[in-house]
Amino acid sequence: MQENISFSLWCDFIERNFLENDFIKMVQDGIINGATSNPTIFQQALLNESYQAQKDSLKDLDKKSIYEALAKADIQRAAEILKPLYDNNPNDGYISIEVDPNLCDNAKATTEEGIRLFNAINYPNVMIKIPATKAGFSAMEELITQGISVNATLVFNKTQVIGCMEAFKKGYEKLKQISKKELKDLPRAVVSIFVSRFDRKCDSILKEHGIPSATLGIKNAQYLYHILNSYALPGVRALFASTGVKGDDLEPAYYIKELYHPYAINTAPLSAISAFNYNEASEAYLPSIEELEEFLKSVKDAGVNLDSISQELLEQGLNDFKIAFSKILESL
Repeated sequence: MQENISFSLWCDFIERNFLENDFIKMVQDGIINGATSNPTIFQQALLNESYQAQKDSLKDLDKKSIYEALAKADIQRAAEILKPLYDNNPNDGYISIEVDPNLCDNAKATTEEGIRLFNAINYPNVMIKIPATKAGFSAMEELITQGISVNATLVFNKTQVIGCMEAFKKGYEKLKQISKKELKDLPRAVVSIFVSRFDRKCDSILKEHGIPSATLGIKNAQYLYHILNSYALPGVRALFASTGVKGDDLEPAYYIKELYHPYAINTAPLSAISAFNYNEASEAYLPSIEELEEFLKSVKDAGVNLDSISQELLEQGLNDFKIAFSKILESL
């Protein structure tokens, strides 16, 4: 974490060989302060030969149990490596694991799986990752009430941010009624605001109206960052996700530099992390909420309906994770 503005860089990649080599070094060198995973990341990782021996030892189990055993081992190892950071500062040092994405519309099943995974992994610095759907909000509230940290994922718009923050607020209020924990002992939460997908979706349209490329994702994320911080919940931070670049039009660390804001997290691919230089980093300009609202109005005037685009991106993200999860099970 960069102490001057309390900015944290997390890594959005998990794989067994990586954990035992570069990951340890990046944590020890203070380059990253946490990590996230998702079904797409695990789909690629589990094809690696380093998992074969454990796969063979689990062959008598059903496929979902095999996946969970493999994923659990990696999450536990990441949590172990990150634990000293968490012990020093409970706002950092987390690894996230996502619930089965097929449960995204079932609050009860999402909650039960989140509790089960958290207890099975048995590390305090694990966040249970839950999509920001209506059912997801209910699960988030219950997990916080249970003292379990949460990563709210696939967040694209104001309605989702409000849903997450209201859930966390209620969860903290309930937890305080049943527990006398101090702030340092309370569960933490992050709201994963997806960035670059807006640009890939809308740049060609906006360019025709004189709106620069790779701007909408940044401005929308900054707008949601303002909304989140207006709640002033000390245990909750904005996490900027989907911050890798495609092609050569942007420098690899573009979305890190442009969203280098106080108390924020950026979970980025390795290519972006390696291109980012902390020593040269400076706090990014943060427009006022009024300026951002004016920009978003110009986007609307250009014919881009952000509400429908957000819904489309949410559904696409959920579908991508469901497909990846299905492919994982097929491969086992």
